[in-house]
Amino acid sequence: MEKFRKLKKAKRARKHGFLQRTKTRSGKKILKRRKAVKRKKLTV
Repeated sequence: MEKFRKLKKAKRARKHGFLQRTKTRSGKKILKRRKAVKRKKLTV
């Protein structure tokens, strides 16, 4: 079961992770907004 969870986590990170956010203009806007709110975690 653990392996499945790790796979899902990796898939999620690839789609919604920090690197993915920094690639697009809208993603950068999201990060900027979340930094402004002083979020502990910016992405998953």
